[in-house]
Amino acid sequence: MTADKEDDFQTDHLDALADEQIDLSETHDDLVALQEERDQLKDRLLRALADAENARKRGDRDRREAENYGGSRLAKDMLPVFDNLQRAIESADDAQREAAKAVFDGVELTLRELVNVFSKHGIKPISPEIGDKFDPQLHQAMFEAPIPDTKAGDIIQVMTQGFTIHDRLLRPAQVGVSSTPG
Repeated sequence: MTADKEDDFQTDHLDALADEQIDLSETHDDLVALQEERDQLKDRLLRALADAENARKRGDRDRREAENYGGSRLAKDMLPVFDNLQRAIESADDAQREAAKAVFDGVELTLRELVNVFSKHGIKPISPEIGDKFDPQLHQAMFEAPIPDTKAGDIIQVMTQGFTIHDRLLRPAQVGVSSTPG
C-alpha cells in the first residue's frame, strides 16, 4: 500500500470508529431512557397493586361491618317491642295469669322467640343487677339518689335492659345510681 492509500484507509477507519462511537453514545442514552421508563412503570405497577390490595381489604371490612351492623336500625326499633312484652309479663299477678293463661303463655313465647332472634343476629342483653357498679360504657344513669347501705356509683334500680350488637353498644341499660357518699 502506498502512503496516500494507507492514510486514506486510516482516515476512513477513524471516521468509521467515530461514527460507531456516536452510535454507541446514542444507544447508551436510549438505554438509560428505557431503564428510567421501566423503573417508572414498575413503580406505577407496584402502586396499582398496593391500591388494589387496599381496596380489597377495605371491601372485606365493609362487607363484614354490613353483615354485623347492617340491622342495627331495625334492632333499635325492635327494642321497645321487647320492653313492652317484658312489661306485660311483669305487670300481671298470679290471679291475672290464671284467668288469661293462654294469653300470657303466648306473650312469653313471643318474648322468648324475639330473644332467640336477637341472639341469632349477635344482639345480647346487658342485664345489670342491683348492687352492680355503674359502668358508663354500658349504663345510662337516669337518676341519682342517696340510699342507705349503698356506695356511690352502685346501681339501685334497673329501668330497662341494655343491648349490644356484636361488640357495639346498641342501647345502654337505663339505671338509677346511688349517690350516697362512701
